[in-house]
Amino acid sequence: MKKIKFILSICLAVFSLSACSDFLEEKAKGILTTEEVKDAYEDALIAAYSSLGNDHYDVPLSLWPYGTVRSDDAYKGGSGTQDIAVFHFFEVSNNITTEFGEVDRLWYQCYVSISRANSAINAISSAGDFEGKEAKIAEARFLRGHFYFLLKILFKYVPYVDETTPITDYGTVSNRALTNDALWQKIVDDFKYGVDHLPVKQPEVGRPDKYAAAAYLAKTYLYKAYRQDMENSNAVTSINSDDLNNVVTYADMVIASDYDLEEDFAYNFLPGKYENGIESIFAVQYSGEDGTKFGRVNFGDLLSVPMKLGCCDFLKPSQTLVNAFSTQDGLPVDNYNTNESGYAEKNDPRLFHTVALPGLPYKYNEELIYENDWNRSPDTYGYYASLKENVDPTCDCFVEMAPFYANTKNRIVIRYADVLLMKAEALIELHRAEEARTLINKVRNRAKNSTIFVFYALDKINISLYKAEGWNESSARKALRWERRLELAMENGRFFDLVRWGIAEEVMNEYYSDEQSRRNYYVGAHFSANKHEYLPIPEQQIKFSKYLYKQNVGY
Repeated sequence: MKKIKFILSICLAVFSLSACSDFLEEKAKGILTTEEVKDAYEDALIAAYSSLGNDHYDVPLSLWPYGTVRSDDAYKGGSGTQDIAVFHFFEVSNNITTEFGEVDRLWYQCYVSISRANSAINAISSAGDFEGKEAKIAEARFLRGHFYFLLKILFKYVPYVDETTPITDYGTVSNRALTNDALWQKIVDDFKYGVDHLPVKQPEVGRPDKYAAAAYLAKTYLYKAYRQDMENSNAVTSINSDDLNNVVTYADMVIASDYDLEEDFAYNFLPGKYENGIESIFAVQYSGEDGTKFGRVNFGDLLSVPMKLGCCDFLKPSQTLVNAFSTQDGLPVDNYNTNESGYAEKNDPRLFHTVALPGLPYKYNEELIYENDWNRSPDTYGYYASLKENVDPTCDCFVEMAPFYANTKNRIVIRYADVLLMKAEALIELHRAEEARTLINKVRNRAKNSTIFVFYALDKINISLYKAEGWNESSARKALRWERRLELAMENGRFFDLVRWGIAEEVMNEYYSDEQSRRNYYVGAHFSANKHEYLPIPEQQIKFSKYLYKQNVGY
């Protein structure tokens, strides 16, 4: 998986022969052997896989600036508000323009990745008949579906190009050629092909199997279910029950497989033997010591390393997020956002796996206590750090890239807990709330037992399961949304959840109001409905299309 070659097509040379006897006696030239054909299409497929990690700290494919910093879970961090100022503007929903270079490069990187997937599909299709051909095409379509999913939740309306579209014609396909629903359907089609043709188990880690496709298909149907097809509005207009039933169907396929919850929540965010565990359904693979200078490291997420350990102290958990982990009788608290600093007396245990807190071990290392002086700009961004994507600096997976430090730990894209919660959400909206309670409690029960690594905080932990008494559709929906926040905090999906549920304006403006007294740069922050749910289409891309692309509403 380490070779990075880009094969656009397989060309068979035409040769001429002077006589039949010559043909019988001489080895044909210009003909690719079976192994050479296999190498060619496999190289094209590997090039598509390599796109998963071909990002940069200001163009991260983990989407941390857009899914977490743009939500109520985190501050941008860094040296101040001018440090990668574009991300600051998204954090406060102000001064967002169509000319941001970071957004343009993100769009471009996703389409480079899609182009590679399309080229792989063409290379495989041109290779003649061979065993497993459909599975190889399914791998490429899975990767294409992944990148279109990113584009869809970021921009809403994007041009759809597939393997039949010449690269030179990419700029001639309108980003409004497909409706909102039709574009979701294209992504559905790619993952459905994967469900139908991928094996139940891959011989190599990092390649998606049938259940990875099913999990991503369930996720796509969940987003598709929340209809917002109105031309000048991003408001949720309805929730489609057929799509929700498909969420249940494909989530059940994953639930019936060998995937499951890890015994301890922490196992999902540790390197080495913990990677590609039972809960990791699809993950971006990173590695070191592969002959390159630094190895195949996670360059997109390296900015979140605390300043005391290297650089650059970005992606700082918000006080609002820390407060959200507080519990009363083991359950989330309605009036939770009251602490101006520090954490509550009793908390959901996932707090200590998610947020580095002053005075406590960093990444479970008792000899490495996280302190206030680890922070770069505490007067601006406070004293917390993000844990999930980071590693213990004593690990050989911690890679110096002066002035930065990266790591080789995998980044999970979809894990089993997410699938359980996706199914629970669909069941609630299908008026089957009691069934959802069982799934939510399964996730909470795992959290309750995730104390192996945070034994130093046992006196600060209290978590309970939801009881049948008082459980109804409204309380179930509220519980589900809490659970997604606590379970998946800092995993870069929070903002997209808020948009899917149609509550981004309400939640974000309440957050800005609460945080103004803690972070004075939030004064004047305001989220505008029917605008800030999506990024603007980059002006450079509109020019590339000779103004064929239509700008998103509000910009």
